Amino acid sequence: MITIYHNNRCSKSRQALELLQNTGQEVKVVPYLSETPTVEELRAILAKLQAGPEDIIRKGEKLYKEVYAGQHLTQDEWLQVLAENPVLIERPIVVNGDRAVVGRPPENVLTIL
Repeated sequence: MITIYHNNRCSKSRQALELLQNTGQEVKVVPYLSETPTVEELRAILAKLQAGPEDIIRKGEKLYKEVYAGQHLTQDEWLQVLAENPVLIERPIVVNGDRAVVGRPPENVLTIL
């Protein structure tokens, strides 16, 4: 099953979800702002993305600019920040088995089907 960490208010996330639904495959939608991944879930997602926490931070967010820009945190500290502030997580993230991708642009999600 394909899992999308989704924010319905984001046009790119909605476009990625539509692309996935059009493939006919079963898609699990996780509204990550209200069902925030734990630190361990984020760690697993990052392993599938082959990325670090800083690679999925939305650096344009007001919270990031006002509080976290220029901070030199460890990976574990960044994971805790993301778990506590899901608005900072890039969207959408799509997981299919042991692979994952950030859906920016939305067509990226098709690369892991």
